[in-house]
Amino acid sequence: MAEKTYRLGCDIGGTFTDFVLLNDETGEIRIHKCLTTPSDPSDAVVQGIRELEAKTSDFVADLSEVIHGTTLVINSIIERKGARTGLITTSGFRDVLELGREIRYAPYDIFAEFPKPLIDRRYRLEVNERIRSDGSVMKELDPGEARDVVRNLLNMGVESIAVCLLNSFENPSHEFLLKEIIKEEAPDITVSISYDVLPQIREYERTSTTATNAYVKPLTGKYLSRLSERLRSIGFGGRLFIMLSSGGITSVETAAEFPVRIIESGPTAAVISGQYYGKLFDISEMFCFDMGGTTAKSCLIQGGVAGVVPTFEVGRVQRFMKGSGLTIQVPVVASGGPGKLGGRPRSHLLREGRKKSGSHGR
Repeated sequence: MAEKTYRLGCDIGGTFTDFVLLNDETGEIRIHKCLTTPSDPSDAVVQGIRELEAKTSDFVADLSEVIHGTTLVINSIIERKGARTGLITTSGFRDVLELGREIRYAPYDIFAEFPKPLIDRRYRLEVNERIRSDGSVMKELDPGEARDVVRNLLNMGVESIAVCLLNSFENPSHEFLLKEIIKEEAPDITVSISYDVLPQIREYERTSTTATNAYVKPLTGKYLSRLSERLRSIGFGGRLFIMLSSGGITSVETAAEFPVRIIESGPTAAVISGQYYGKLFDISEMFCFDMGGTTAKSCLIQGGVAGVVPTFEVGRVQRFMKGSGLTIQVPVVASGGPGKLGGRPRSHLLREGRKKSGSHGR
């Protein structure tokens, strides 16, 4: 089999979908841009590839891989467009998402706002079980009670369920049982258990990260499945990879199962690119800035390397104020932002808000 010649980078943002086509044999690069199609982002991908083919005929059959970055996940969190999500947790820990670390980011502001949890309190239910810190079972999970809790959530119309039990990172048996029961009751519903998403100590961070994963999982899964199908339909026979927030890449299947890992997918790709070109031009100190229709991100590269942090915040109520956003514990290239574009109807001035400008400019 002849070796394939081309590789394609594709980034779907809130306003534009961007393409970079690389010819591995000649080193030639072609770039292209088209408007994002919010109703079905894969439409813009197919449209852009067809427009690229007008410049480089029949390259799709010679594509070895497509590497895809996206801001779909981060935008759906900021704009609160994820799935109606339920949370099952240990008795007494229903309000972990709201209590957080009990840190006031603005100690002298008595009106300081905090981000609203992605899961409303009515969709956060408890089960009477307990695992000790050493992994031993203090109180067994009653399968009958667990099934009743699952059915209650399903009757409330949840589309996705997060499971986060105390000390489950030491002993996940109760979480596994709950996942099994959920799949028996609703085989098509998406489930995220903390032992799979983040099997680490710190209750708030683990719960917040698992809840976020569950919140965006249905949307991300449908989107990536649709994108894969559309690429195959136009003759792409190579491999599709998704950019991780940490700067690496992963398979479509892994990204669909753990969408929390691709929250900063698009902006991270920009930083990695900036780092690469900095090395080519022997520039070790750089400031990277990426502005889109929904968010703007920046990153400082020092010593030719972009730092990676283990925890970051999404959708801060106050810019630059640590503690005013939703905490996510996954490796991510360190960056500042995001800023959100909004409007002030009475004064007709721009201000920060949750609404994006989008590809329609509204």
